[in-house]
Amino acid sequence: MVKNLKLKSARAAKDMSQKDIAEAVGVTRQTINAIENGDYNPSIKLCISICKVLGRSLNEIFWEEDND
Repeated sequence: MVKNLKLKSARAAKDMSQKDIAEAVGVTRQTINAIENGDYNPSIKLCISICKVLGRSLNEIFWEEDND
């Protein structure tokens, strides 16, 4: 998996810490860290929750660009 820099940047744009996002969606800070580092593939339910907190779409945060 690749690092999710879009999640990190969207979180920074909202001035939210990993802990802030984690508390808002009901997971640990370590889970958010693992998603950002590409070490954990979140469920679609968790992805949707994260997007709602950040005010972004699934495409904006979790869709991998196809660079062909």
